[in-house]
Amino acid sequence: METRAIVTSDLIISLIGMPGCGKSTVGTQLARQLDLELVDADGLIEAQEQQTLQQIMDGRGNAMFRAIEEQVLTDMPLFPSVISTGGSVVYSDKIMGRLRAASTVVYLRARYETIEYRVSLAPHRGIAAEGTQTLRDIFDERIPLYEHYGDLTVDCDDITPQAVAEAIVAQLQ
Repeated sequence: METRAIVTSDLIISLIGMPGCGKSTVGTQLARQLDLELVDADGLIEAQEQQTLQQIMDGRGNAMFRAIEEQVLTDMPLFPSVISTGGSVVYSDKIMGRLRAASTVVYLRARYETIEYRVSLAPHRGIAAEGTQTLRDIFDERIPLYEHYGDLTVDCDDITPQAVAEAIVAQLQ
């Protein structure tokens, strides 16, 4: 893992991790703590397409969803902010290359049981999956990608989103 200098005036932090790990919630807390804007990548996709993520996946398929995600995340302007990405961004070398070049990528790590529970609380959330993939299949497939792309890793199973944000700030310093 490379060491990067942290300069607050041009700080960009990209949060990656499984659906349910807390990217949006932690992102909100982290942006507040660092006085940065929160950029919700899934929200950008939904705004551009005028559909929810689930509607995009149901109507156009996972491959089209990933193509849209790649277009949105490679075209969006980058500025000092906290970027809450979708869980599937790690499938795109193009997206991750851009985020790694411009930001500190933070992997929010959670155990499978935590993810399974949190996802069960929002059963209609869009999760990019191929055909008959289970949540377990997706988890097992993505973990090595998150570990590969994360500059920092913060565990987020048994602590509050605020504590996760504080742990990120501590690691950045």
